[in-house]
Formats: sequence, C-alpha cells, structure tokens
Amino acid sequence: MSHLPELSVPRLPLTGRLVELPPVPLVDARTGTPPRLTTALRLGTRNGALCVRFDGRDDGVVATHTRRDAPLWEEDVFEVFLAPGEEPAWAYYELEVNPLGTLFDARVASPDLRRATMRVDSSWTCPGFAARVTRGPGRWSACLRIPLAELGSERLPREWRANFYRIDRGAVDEFSAWSPTFADPPDFHVPERFGILRFED
Repeated sequence: MSHLPELSVPRLPLTGRLVELPPVPLVDARTGTPPRLTTALRLGTRNGALCVRFDGRDDGVVATHTRRDAPLWEEDVFEVFLAPGEEPAWAYYELEVNPLGTLFDARVASPDLRRATMRVDSSWTCPGFAARVTRGPGRWSACLRIPLAELGSERLPREWRANFYRIDRGAVDEFSAWSPTFADPPDFHVPERFGILRFED
C-alpha cells in the first residue's frame, strides 16, 4: 500500500486566485497511475473557508441531475471528502458538484471504517457551501467554497484528513483521486486512504 499524500494549504491573499497555485494531479483511484483524462486540483483558504478548484479534461459531459442532494455520482462529478483531525475518520463530510452546478452535501458516519456499516445523512446541509462551474471545449472546471467552521468545533484543527475525487462517465467510466483507494470495483469511501491537509497560519 502506498504512502498517504500530504499537502500544505496556503492562506489566499485578498486578491489571490487559486489558478495561480501549482496544480496537484489526480491519479487513477484503483491503481495510482495517471488517468486517461487529467484533473488538476488546487486548494487554499480564505475567510474561514476551504477553496477547492478542479480543472478536468473531458471528452463529453454526462450530467442531468439538477436537484440538490441527487445522486450526482451516477454521472460526471467532482467530490470532496473532509474530516477534522489527524486520525482515520469514522465521521466525515462529503461535498460534490456536477457540471450543471448542482450540489450534494452529506455527513457520513463510518464506525468500522467500512462501506458495509457506514451511514450517510444527506439531510445535513452545509451552510455557505457554494460552487461555480465553467465548461468549455474538452474541459470542465469547478471552484468550491466550503466553510470549515460548519464541519467541526469552534476551534478547528490545523491538520485534517481529506480526499478529492472525480468520476467521469462514458463508454469506459474513469475514477480519479488525490489519494488512490486501490479498491476494485472503485470505492471512494475508504477513510484509511484519506490524505493529510495542513493548514498554514
């Protein structure tokens, strides 16, 4: 099993833009090798929120869901899994956006760190969670804003566990991740494989 990736998350200046940060590539979720369609990830914080940018090459958008908390993972989607603290997370948050700008947010309880016993509460809503999507020839991008105080206590830890994913549906479905889960069939709900985020002062 490969090591867990680690990333230092900078505080963005008032006029700073995520696109100015160096990109972090997603890899094939099953193998850890480069995927067919590349996806660049960039992270920063501003005013107490985690700002996440995905930029993905694409050869045809698959998206029909327009209702919040619809099963976006059935189609093309970018996903963020976040857990405050340093240990493998038995409780974490799942936030998603599809190419139409539709949002999904849920709280996940996984007491045994296994999909078979996990519980997903999609009735939970993250106040202030927002996303902006842009689409162009052969690509789509999304910028997500996630208020961190809504995901934990008043005093937020500097270190979090997290993973970032992409599903691309097509003739051959592709599953990409920041930290590959090595599950086959693909499974993103593997908290032990969450990477480590360290928030700069």
